[in-house]
Amino acid sequence: MDFTIIGAAGHAFTTMLEPMRFLFLIGGVILGIIIGILPGIGGLAGTALLLPFTYSMDSYTAIAFLLGLGAATATGDPIPAILFGVPGGVGSAATVQDGFAMAKKGLAGRALAASYVSSLMGGVFGACLLAVAIPVLRPFMLFIGSPELLAFGVFGLSMVAMLSGKTPLRGLAAAGIGVMFSMIGSSPQTGTMRWTLDSLYLWEGIPLVPLTLGLFALPELCDLAITRNAIASGSLGNVGSGMLAGARDSIKNWWLVLRCSWIGAGFATVPGIGAAIIDWIAYAHALRTERGARETFGTGDVRGVIAAESANNAREGGALVPTIAFGVPSSSGMAVLMGAFLVHGIVPGPDMLTKHLDITYAMVWSVALANIVGAGLCFLFSAQFAKLATLRYTLILPGILSIIYIGAYEGSRNWGDLYVLLLFGVVGWVMKQMRWPRPPLILGFVLGASIESNLFISLRVYGADWIYRPVVILLFALALISLLRPVIAGYRSGSMRFGLRDLKPQVKSTDIFYVAVICLLGAMIFEASSWPFDAKIVPLIVGVAALFFVVISLLNRVFLDAKVPSNDPLKAVQEEQGDQIHMDLGSDTGDLPLRTVLLRAAVFFIWIVGFMISMALIGLIPTVPLFVVGYMWLEQRERLYLTAIYAASIAIFVYVVFDRLLSIPWPPTVLGTWVPVLHTMIPSM
Repeated sequence: MDFTIIGAAGHAFTTMLEPMRFLFLIGGVILGIIIGILPGIGGLAGTALLLPFTYSMDSYTAIAFLLGLGAATATGDPIPAILFGVPGGVGSAATVQDGFAMAKKGLAGRALAASYVSSLMGGVFGACLLAVAIPVLRPFMLFIGSPELLAFGVFGLSMVAMLSGKTPLRGLAAAGIGVMFSMIGSSPQTGTMRWTLDSLYLWEGIPLVPLTLGLFALPELCDLAITRNAIASGSLGNVGSGMLAGARDSIKNWWLVLRCSWIGAGFATVPGIGAAIIDWIAYAHALRTERGARETFGTGDVRGVIAAESANNAREGGALVPTIAFGVPSSSGMAVLMGAFLVHGIVPGPDMLTKHLDITYAMVWSVALANIVGAGLCFLFSAQFAKLATLRYTLILPGILSIIYIGAYEGSRNWGDLYVLLLFGVVGWVMKQMRWPRPPLILGFVLGASIESNLFISLRVYGADWIYRPVVILLFALALISLLRPVIAGYRSGSMRFGLRDLKPQVKSTDIFYVAVICLLGAMIFEASSWPFDAKIVPLIVGVAALFFVVISLLNRVFLDAKVPSNDPLKAVQEEQGDQIHMDLGSDTGDLPLRTVLLRAAVFFIWIVGFMISMALIGLIPTVPLFVVGYMWLEQRERLYLTAIYAASIAIFVYVVFDRLLSIPWPPTVLGTWVPVLHTMIPSM
């Protein structure tokens, strides 16, 4: 070696602290936080955008800038998740469960501080893992093959039982539906078009970003529009003391932070296990292991925020392990980052552990310093962030919705992304009202395609022997235990009491949702039955299993004695299932009459449809100020000067960031493209 380990680490540390390089790292951190705050944009777009600006930098400066950006994106993600219930990225969806619930209680400052400190601790831990684990994990990583990846996927999918609380049947059904949705598109085995509805857009499947924003973001904003209140129902109290309490929460729960950091960093070393999976696995682990978590998670338990965010930030260091040691990027973001390494003459592989050990430790220090700087900057402005939760809904919804449209459009930059956003927004809101857990659906969607592809690869390469590999046996056993425990516990506790001896059928109007799900699954199974064997075998198995769980869940509900009769179907659901924790955010609309809830929900989704129509006619950029003005004026008659300033600010922000900097190719419009006109009217920026 050119350096000893201590010498290499020391040289890298002093190099990264040189003023100019450190300033570039801070610049990357600031940009990363901004990108993290913008829902649906993600670090991948930011890294790809800023990569050309690093060509003139030396390798150390480029590493500091790009890793600072990537690490800080995860620090910024929880800000919209906590304040608005809108995931900043797919890796912060789990943070919504308790972070947004805390914001509703006026504890936004505490939740934000807990997320920053746990992110800092998790990120530093991930950097430490990167520092010491590459030589240790090298033999293990070489042992990982498609059977182990399949087993990891099945183990991750088994977490749906934990994420369903005391409604495991509905959770398993939702996970099955998610797996089937993940198989929409061209079959990787036969090329068969599966459930594409003769749409070219669906040939490549449904993008994850618009689906996630639809399931988790739009339902929360819809409820905000229905209740017509600020997010925080009362005063925020002393935000400063709340932030100190959040910091103390993270330090007090250091063992939880450490465990979830292990989960985040460890799973991130496995290619294909992305951020959308890691957060939910860490959240489910905390749910299972923390005392009293089953009763408090999902209602504003700070430990839920700590678990999700410590895992979220630790994954950056873990994801660098296979990228550096083997040249195998573990995610699309790491693939772009590896391209940047190659541009600067950094070739991943064994030489990174010998000849270029100083560069490897420069990456370690970049991740660690970025987490420290990012957490410090966010902590500094948390008091101002927390105040956003007290704003009127008409000051929150227009701007957030405008950014959500753009974030969803980033899925594949196709009109279909906006249709997916709208469709799953409605589905997510109905699931929330009917108390069907949404996390299992997204987990099934993320894992489904990889499980199917790894299953066929394992069969073709190893035959039937793949199932006897030690890691596969261990993970399958853990998955089976995770799936069966909640189901058995549910029957023992009486939350699933269907039996022939107490037949007291009580059919309700809310059962129509079960019927709709059964019809959907039946139609998908019927269409799949005519496909070639390799294309249909997995969808049929999953579809029949999901159909079975839905039917049993419906029978269980029909023959379950209602505790409190009610003439309001939505209230009846909440009263009947009030003790059945479904591990998802509850609805705040229970105090309103059903007619009011449905009417205001319809108005909310009409606004979304109207935005899409206007976007098709005149383009997105002109639509944004019109939408902001129309919503603020028609909903609450906001003051005109405030409305004009707000609309102009959002429009300028969208134009500068997304059109001029990110150069997003907007779709063509009916009345002509406005963007070229704006380019001629506004000087190049």
